[in-house]
Amino acid sequence: MSGVVAAAGVVAVAPAARLRGRLRVPGDKSITHRALLLAGLAAGRSRIADASDALDPNSTAACLRALGVTIERLTDDDGFAAWTVASPGVEGWRAPAGSLDCGNSGTTLRLLAGILAGTPLATILDGDDSLRRRPVARIIEPLRAMGATLHARADDTLPPLSVTGRRPLRPIDHATPVPSAQVKSAVLLAGLAAVGTTTVRESVATRDHTERMLRARGVAVTSEVDGPGGPVVVSVEGGQTVRPIDERIPGDISAAAFWLVAGAAHPDAQLVLERVGVNPTRRRVLDLLRAMGADIVERPLVSDGGEPVGDLEVRSSELRAIEMGPADVAAAIDEVPVLCLAAACARGTTRIRGAGELRHKESDRLAGIAEGLAGLGARIDISGDDFVIEGGAGRPFFGLHAGEARSHDDHRLAMTFAIAGLLAGGPATFDGGASVAVSYPGFFRDLERARA
Repeated sequence: MSGVVAAAGVVAVAPAARLRGRLRVPGDKSITHRALLLAGLAAGRSRIADASDALDPNSTAACLRALGVTIERLTDDDGFAAWTVASPGVEGWRAPAGSLDCGNSGTTLRLLAGILAGTPLATILDGDDSLRRRPVARIIEPLRAMGATLHARADDTLPPLSVTGRRPLRPIDHATPVPSAQVKSAVLLAGLAAVGTTTVRESVATRDHTERMLRARGVAVTSEVDGPGGPVVVSVEGGQTVRPIDERIPGDISAAAFWLVAGAAHPDAQLVLERVGVNPTRRRVLDLLRAMGADIVERPLVSDGGEPVGDLEVRSSELRAIEMGPADVAAAIDEVPVLCLAAACARGTTRIRGAGELRHKESDRLAGIAEGLAGLGARIDISGDDFVIEGGAGRPFFGLHAGEARSHDDHRLAMTFAIAGLLAGGPATFDGGASVAVSYPGFFRDLERARA
């Protein structure tokens, strides 16, 4: 019998007696975005296999098509896409007929703004209501300093974002006030159109997919730490050519995180997650779960496109509380909601400090995860930008019970509440189940496959 009931936009996920099986999580969304954008930058034909077919990467593809890039997409029954991209190169992009619709994707808007800053085109980047609440000031400042003209509503803080580019741009040395892989990537991509060396300095290392993928396409990018405990310094020389390549996208560790938590917390579980990306700047969720006592075995595989991959096996574990600081939050920003659920199933009190960036995602995730998990029985409180979570280990079903939660149409909240339903003493009911298509279209199908 199905453990998922959906009606009128509301989903109810019933507890699972046990969890078993092998799952193939979607292609990494962050890497798929970048693969499409870099294929659009390169003159020639690129092929991208095992890519994410979620809504966000499709928004990236739609924007590229509007700019004159030819993109063909084939999908399989499991929701994986194979993209073929034929591009005239960025010099051959044309002005779109209207605004570029980035949908719900902040990655599309911010990275594409960086590329467009180095073209002679005048464009407007827009999106849905959620995207229109996402901040853009942090990319406007450095791209303006490079010579592009950018404007946004609400005093240059919120989309729509207009970009009038120029070529060549001026190189800059930019220190990001808040660590952000999207801001770093936007500046580096703009730096390809600059005369000279563009540098980004980060107080905390963020995901380095853009750097790895540029290197795989023949672009020299340097990365180093400026002294003990100093900032991470990333630089690119302007005028380099991006080559087209064929690549296979690894599985998304942010999607795998839901099953890692489910498998570790559930008292009768053994799950294998196939060919997951284990990039050093993305694997903090693995390290944090292991620090909590999660039994996770990693089996490295041959990687391509510069990204390390591996099979991950997770078994039932006895989780314990940990302390997470701002550096942990920055390195596992997308996984914090489901890590809060792991903490609710652990022994002891977990403290997560410096999670304020969660307020600026698809929803206010800091408030939404606390409200939703509390409605399902978790003992979780917010103090400023910090979480305090009293674990429920030793109580039946970790103290989780049947209840209702609001997803705020946020895919990561919806999936976190669904996993909570597998672990609780009764069904977890929440709205916005359709939002999982933003990053994981086959999530509920895999949830049913995992039930033994």
